[in-house]
Parts: sequence; structure tokens; C-alpha cells
Amino acid sequence: MDAILDTSIFLGKFLYFFLESLVYKIIPKRKKTVAGEIVLITGAGSGLGRQLAIQFAGLGAILVLWDINEEGNRETSRLVKENGGVKVFAYVCDCSDRQEVYSVAKQVKKEVGDVTILINNAGIVTGKQFLDIPDNMVEKSFLVNALSHFWTYKAFLPAMITANHGHLVCISSAAGLCGINRLSDYSATKFAACGTAESLFFELSLQRKSEVKTTIICPYLIKTTMFEGCETKYPFLLPILDVKFVAQKIVNAILEEELYVTFPKYLYVLQSMKLLLSTKMFLALALYLGVDTCTAALEERKTAEEIHTETEEIPKAQSSSVVMQ
Repeated sequence: MDAILDTSIFLGKFLYFFLESLVYKIIPKRKKTVAGEIVLITGAGSGLGRQLAIQFAGLGAILVLWDINEEGNRETSRLVKENGGVKVFAYVCDCSDRQEVYSVAKQVKKEVGDVTILINNAGIVTGKQFLDIPDNMVEKSFLVNALSHFWTYKAFLPAMITANHGHLVCISSAAGLCGINRLSDYSATKFAACGTAESLFFELSLQRKSEVKTTIICPYLIKTTMFEGCETKYPFLLPILDVKFVAQKIVNAILEEELYVTFPKYLYVLQSMKLLLSTKMFLALALYLGVDTCTAALEERKTAEEIHTETEEIPKAQSSSVVMQ
């Protein structure tokens, strides 16, 4: 009897939520306000992180900017103030360093307050074929693109749970849904970031019954310095995305409290097709879309010297922290 009752309740809920989702396709969700919310953005010194900071400033949020690049972070702070940001706090932080994340987080809590919207955006890419990736860069990719999420979540989530209010945002990538040529380390870290955020969503929603929200963003390649030179075979199918467009989509997703967001949207279909098609069919589709060549320029421009500038040996003020896509 319990199975029959549970099944009936499930089907009723499932139908209700299905109809609700259809309604939201016609009538957009009411967007929440973020005025006065403390929004922390990692990798804020350039690219997508900078655009997100500018857009949140226009909505009246209190901005906390983290980046390993002090000069870039200072420039973002200036632009945010020009776009209406009244309260902006910039911190130099190497997100690959667990102790530094905890230390700077403690400083933020003391000087600004409890973060209510956490956007994990910082990241790096090597763009080399698997056997050509230096071991230290494999480790660095995981430290920045995946493990740093654990440290920031652990630093700021407890206060969100206590207040039963907050929002965790994972800026992942289409490479976190499907492996991409020359991005084996990057894809691995993006899959990890997606899995971490999704698991945490279920833990918060089902176990803790918490009102802390989760949003996972998986865009295709974005026009930033991180993927400079990358090309797409058919722009009308898989366009290289404009960074301002992506930033606006992400902000809207946060305001509407969406869980999964991909750009372009039919990446959902491509993701499911890899499970439905035969191996040869899927490879044929990948070749047609140019997956084998879209990142070729990365290997050409990522010389040993360029990779070296992203390692810990370089002083932090001179290092380049690039945004995650």
C-alpha cells in the first residue's frame, strides 16, 4: 500500500510541477531583488567575472571581487563604480590556495559581512593535447577550476544555511557536459564542478530543506582572452558567445533561481544525443560540428612561457587569472 500511495503522490506532484514549468515558459518567473545582497565573484579581474560585477552593481548589490590579478581587479572595481556600484570591495586571492581562501573569506566576513550570493567563476585552461599537458598544470587546473569550489562553499555556506537564505552559482562549461578535444584537463574539472554543485543542490534541497538556491551555468565558448583565437565551424549552430550576452543570461538565471542553464539552449539536446547515438554516429556529429578543430588555436598560442605565467611561481600581482567558461 505504501508503494501505491507514494507512487500516487509522486505522479500528482510530477504533473503539477510539469504544468507549472509550462506556465513559466509563457509567463516568466518573478525575478527576485538583489539590492543589498552581498555578491562575491571569483575571477572578477577580467572577462565574464568583470561583466557579472558590472551588471550586479546596476542592480544595487554589494560587490566583493576576488582575483589573483590585483591590477585587473582594481580596474573592475573602477568600472563597477562607474556603473552605479556604491559598495565595492576588492581582494587579492589565489583560489587554488585553500588556506588563502579561508583567510580572505574570514577578512570578507569581518569587513563586509556574510556573503549571500557566491559566484564561483575563476578558472584556467591549458588547451593542449592530453600527453602534452605539463603535470603541474593538470594539478593547477583541478585546484582552480574544481577544488576551489569546495573551499569557497565551506567558507560561506554555513552562514547561508543558518540564515536559510543564499545562492550558490557554479560557472561551469559545455565542456562539463561533454568532453572536448584538447580540453581533457579542463573538461575533467568542469565535470567535477558540475557534479559538486549538483550534489550540493540535492543535499540542501532534500536533506536540509534549505532555501539556499543553486544555479549551474554551462555555456559554449565565450569571447574572452581565455579562448581567444578559437573558431566555430558553423556559427549559426554553435556561435562563439558574446561575454555581455552571457553575463546578462547568467544574471537572469540567478534572479529567476534557475538550476541548470546552457547557452545555446539546444546543448541540452546534444548532451542527450551522446547517450542515444552509436559511437560512430556521435563521432560523425562531432566532426560535423567542428569539435575536432574549434580549440586548435589554444594549442598554438599556449606556449610554455604563457602556461608558466599561470603557475604559482609568479608573484600574484603579475599573474593572470582568467575566467571560467
